[in-house]
Amino acid sequence: MITAYTDGGARGNPGPAGYGVYIEDEDGELLAELKGALGEATNNVAEYRGLVAALEWAVQQGHGDVRVRADSQLLIKQMTGEFKVKNPGLQRLHDRASLLIERLDRVEFEFVPRDLNKQADRLANEAMDEAAGIKRRPPLVRAAAANHAE
Repeated sequence: MITAYTDGGARGNPGPAGYGVYIEDEDGELLAELKGALGEATNNVAEYRGLVAALEWAVQQGHGDVRVRADSQLLIKQMTGEFKVKNPGLQRLHDRASLLIERLDRVEFEFVPRDLNKQADRLANEAMDEAAGIKRRPPLVRAAAANHAE
């Protein structure tokens, strides 16, 4: 069973939005990092877009058993049937996710606190930056190159 940590957010709600997905195998090894800038959207739409991206990836890669971990109680409770989906925009995304789930063998949903969803949150924030037009600087690399110049 693979585990997909999903997250989504919007700055302004609605505002520049994005999602992030961090997928691990059963040993905790990274399989994929997914992210997407969505332009202007709500954070609930972004949460669903992250879920859909994770499920699409699982289907495309041939993984049958998927555990979805997310820090959105709304998403988890709607996908498990505990809450109804009343918003028409979310209904379309919920339907898309449900169709993808039918193509998989088993899907489990689990709420996790934000501090256990850091990798997906990082990716979602990168995507929100892209949606807002913020360019990220590449990380500084401090190599010992000066020592090799001798």
